[in-house]
Amino acid sequence: RLAEQMKLQGDLTDVDTDQQENGVETMVTVDKESAARMGISSRDVDNALYNGFGQRQVATIYAELNQYHVIMEVAPRYTRSPETLKDIYVPAKNAGGGSTASTTATASAASTSSSTATTTATATATTGTTGATTTTAAATGTTSGGTTSTLSANPGLRDTSSGQVLSTAATTMVPLSAIARFSENPTAASVSHEDGELSTTISYNLAEGATLSDGEAAVRQAEADIRLPNNVRGSFAGTARSAQDSQKEQPFLILAALVVIYIVLGILYESLVHPITVLSTLPSAGVGAVLALLMFKLDFSIIALIGIFLLIGIVKKNAILIIDFALEAERSRGLSALEAVREACLLRFRPILMTTLAAILGALPLAIGFGEGAELRRPLGIAIIGGLIASQLLTLLTTPVVYVLMDKLRRRSPLERQLGRHPDEPGMPPPGAPLQLQ
Repeated sequence: RLAEQMKLQGDLTDVDTDQQENGVETMVTVDKESAARMGISSRDVDNALYNGFGQRQVATIYAELNQYHVIMEVAPRYTRSPETLKDIYVPAKNAGGGSTASTTATASAASTSSSTATTTATATATTGTTGATTTTAAATGTTSGGTTSTLSANPGLRDTSSGQVLSTAATTMVPLSAIARFSENPTAASVSHEDGELSTTISYNLAEGATLSDGEAAVRQAEADIRLPNNVRGSFAGTARSAQDSQKEQPFLILAALVVIYIVLGILYESLVHPITVLSTLPSAGVGAVLALLMFKLDFSIIALIGIFLLIGIVKKNAILIIDFALEAERSRGLSALEAVREACLLRFRPILMTTLAAILGALPLAIGFGEGAELRRPLGIAIIGGLIASQLLTLLTTPVVYVLMDKLRRRSPLERQLGRHPDEPGMPPPGAPLQLQ
């Protein structure tokens, strides 16, 4: 039902499943009224069917060096057609319940009189109109004695099917067809399992213009339309599973990249606050990349995530060019933070613009998409171009403001005052001397 409902979703195409109902099964439907009238319970029917087709172990033959299990089942030639079900008989407690019943001695006991059997003995239940009998055969052992003599020697012998103590009283055997009807239905020729549970695989492709998120939403909608039971669980595989896993790991990867950048910049600038000024340029790049992907209706895939990581390395160079020049002007010429960052923006505008345009032109072929595999590379190029354009427009506006605010914060910290002073400034301790916090 789920596969059929998925075929109705516009974002999905080529829906297929590995559960092909190309087999045939025979359903046995018991007439409860007829069975109750004859004193036949559901357990009796189940035991009769299991005796014939379930390979019930009825005895064990012990030899000098080995032991052999006696298995009761119908002869293999009777398992090739469902017509065999019409020859299965069920013991009835009420003999007056049907006219097709036949009386015979209880035939559920399997016995062997020879203790020298050395090959596997198989109990074969033969079916016919007069009832069922059980025989065993072995290479060097034969069956002797009837059911009556066996019960005389073993008064506590029990029926292997029902567990009841056997007796020599006559038992009425009723054909299974007298209390049940048989019907054939299509069924799966094979059943798949995963983690010990029944499973099936439904595959699909995305329609033109649909994204992975659209496909996932279409599958969830199909599940809701058929009211999928709570005990039926499903999970995505293939590309959809990879996308879900990447979305779970994206925040941790981005956070790790930011931490590494902060540590490296802190060591280079000998400051704890100015690396934050550099990192302040990254949100604008991320927003620009996401907006560009949305504008071109592209999914935020793993390739787009790689573009975000490239942006982290490319965009922060704009702030580095400004901050590096401003810090040098502060420490060497004694300029204030506002004057230093203003001069840095004026002098570094051309290098920033040139490097940004060079990066955009380099990513343009990826965004346009040439050659084989262009659809895979397009999210990378579009994410880079969108992030660079947004950062270029906002970097020259936000970086000076953040720099001045961080400089005020730095001046309030005794440790930052010591870290931010140039070695040539008066009162600065000589190289190698411990810092004196005031």
